[in-house]
Amino acid sequence: MREIVHLQAGQCGNQIGSAFWHTISGEHGLDSSGMYNGTSELQLARMNVYFNEVRDIV
Repeated sequence: MREIVHLQAGQCGNQIGSAFWHTISGEHGLDSSGMYNGTSELQLARMNVYFNEVRDIV
């Protein structure tokens, strides 16, 4: 299992972190709500490195 630790510190770190997640989700075809709206199977490749799908238990 692969683990990635992402740390953000201070205003600059938060801005860089926000830009990182915006870029990564765009590259994988995810919209702001986390839904896949991509156009290529390549976008789905290795998506589980950064993202995990969970079910909302209410």
